[in-house]
Amino acid sequence: MKETHLNGESKDIIAENIQQLKELFPEVFAEDSIDFDKLKAVLGEYVDDDEERYNFTWWGKSKALRLAQTPSTGTLRPCPEESKDWDITKNLYIEGDNLEVLKLLQKTYHNKIKMIYIDPPYNTGKDFIYPDDYKDNLQNYLEITGQVNTEGRKTSTNSETSGRYHTNWLNMMYPRLRLARNLLRDDGVIFISIDDNEVENLKKVCNEIFGDENFVNLISVNMKNFAGASGGGEDKRFKKNIEYLLIYSRDYLELKKFKSVNKYTEISELVKQYKINNVSWKYTSVLVDKGEKEYISSTIDGDGNEIAIYRRVNPVFKSVSQLAKEEKLSEKEIYNKYSSVIHQTAMPQSSIRPRVMREMKRLGEENGLISIEYIPKSGRNKGVLYEQFYKGNNYRLLAWLSDVCVEINGKLHKVDNQGTFWDFVGETKNLSKEGNIEFKNGKKPVLLIKKIIASCTKPV
Repeated sequence: MKETHLNGESKDIIAENIQQLKELFPEVFAEDSIDFDKLKAVLGEYVDDDEERYNFTWWGKSKALRLAQTPSTGTLRPCPEESKDWDITKNLYIEGDNLEVLKLLQKTYHNKIKMIYIDPPYNTGKDFIYPDDYKDNLQNYLEITGQVNTEGRKTSTNSETSGRYHTNWLNMMYPRLRLARNLLRDDGVIFISIDDNEVENLKKVCNEIFGDENFVNLISVNMKNFAGASGGGEDKRFKKNIEYLLIYSRDYLELKKFKSVNKYTEISELVKQYKINNVSWKYTSVLVDKGEKEYISSTIDGDGNEIAIYRRVNPVFKSVSQLAKEEKLSEKEIYNKYSSVIHQTAMPQSSIRPRVMREMKRLGEENGLISIEYIPKSGRNKGVLYEQFYKGNNYRLLAWLSDVCVEINGKLHKVDNQGTFWDFVGETKNLSKEGNIEFKNGKKPVLLIKKIIASCTKPV
């Protein structure tokens, strides 16, 4: 067996980068040193020597880069006595400064992590951004650098009046983001929470570290109601209720499609909100009886495939309120009972409807209820026989409530795809007490973290 010697240091990132460069361009090395003139010659027109090139820099950036590349001599020590289900757990909780920990994870988890979420200190002018030096344990370090006094109380801040207000924050973020990128798999993705104080600078840093081609999205997250939105020092500004999620991939070409992030609202609650806001709620009609189906004719879709058209004889429509009175049920109960046939009418932008309209006008039948059957080539019903209903001489489509709803615990909920605006107000009540862990400021909802994880990972 080959004997292995451990030097007690974390992964040597510089040595690995040099080795990768040597594998790509062996001709630029002489006695294990890089001949930069040869490297420039090999890279040809991709080398930019112009000092006035597009660049994002700040005081201390080169030092921050060296800090990311300097190996750590620290050690992660297990704490079975403080742990839960030590022998069978599949989770790992690490307590320590994140820069030190990120370095220690490089050997074991390099290029193995699917998703990273970070919630860094927002640069509010109050959070202290500290220089990094790990020659001693963290408490001694904090005391030596004057961050805390001998009683452990914080003694310094990153004031907005500081000439290096943004610089200090960038020097804290830069090495951590570089190390985080090393951990991601090729199809990995990182989510970063941030507010509007540093969102522009954070995006520039991430463009450099991850590559602007690996930018995925900037998500706006509604975290507070307008009425209760706080915002110290915003006497001349709008109150803040939005935070952001900046998303980057390790390699966009390898990135898998995200699962939809949805908001679920119980139908009865949604109808109540519409009434309070004096907004018309469209899903109020019920097709109680679809009527007898009689074949009329057929037309074709854009690929020449059949679209069969049927007349519906003696269909029965009623309103939700009418059914509630007739059946002596609440409207909430009617919505749950008739969810599959409650609808609104819409004017869809599709190639199918005009083809059906032309055929019906040719036949001289332009009123009543008709249905069609065809096999869609795309969308949620791709490849299966699908039925649609059209009503009246304008051929308005019957859009089913069930197509935008799901049943959760026996109650009907409307599903809204959040897209790039995630609204968690109303779903995150009593956030300060959530999870039985109290944070005075900056706590993120468990729901937000769950949706991030679910959007890009598979259930275990």
